[in-house]
Amino acid sequence: MVAVISHLLGLIGAAATSSGTSGSLDTIGKGLVYGLAAIGPGIGIGVLMGKSVEAMARQPESAGVVRGTMFIGIGLIEALALFGLMLSFII
Repeated sequence: MVAVISHLLGLIGAAATSSGTSGSLDTIGKGLVYGLAAIGPGIGIGVLMGKSVEAMARQPESAGVVRGTMFIGIGLIEALALFGLMLSFII
């Protein structure tokens, strides 16, 4: 999350130093699109990891099944972040 915020601030700083108004607004828009698209997957991975650790702590014998399901969920959630990144390049 810190990396996304620092990247967003870098984009805003680069937009402020550029000469064209259209280019600067475009850069800020791209940064906002990716920044907002990364919030959901960040929260989702946090909840998924917390609940997976909780499930493994409650039933250690099912840790293998929970771990496999957790990795599938992480892959699906990360796909959302990549879609947001692709959307920022398309815009």
